[in-house]
Amino acid sequence: MTPATDDEWTGVHCRLDELLAERGMTLTRLSEIVGVSIVNLSVLKNDRARAIRFSTLIAVCQALDCEIGDLLVRADR
Repeated sequence: MTPATDDEWTGVHCRLDELLAERGMTLTRLSEIVGVSIVNLSVLKNDRARAIRFSTLIAVCQALDCEIGDLLVRADR
């Protein structure tokens, strides 16, 4: 997915949607486990995040039993 403008392009793709599907987990359940709002997780899931706290990143990876590199990958244009 390529965002509409260069200002929005981060070069990073979040695989949250794919990882949730692989684990049969909903965004709502992940939100409950990690203590992050559904809105904020949705921003991350839809590649609209400009930054992420390390504590959030670790919590999401722990909940999904994955590595950071499984969640965030480089996205070339």
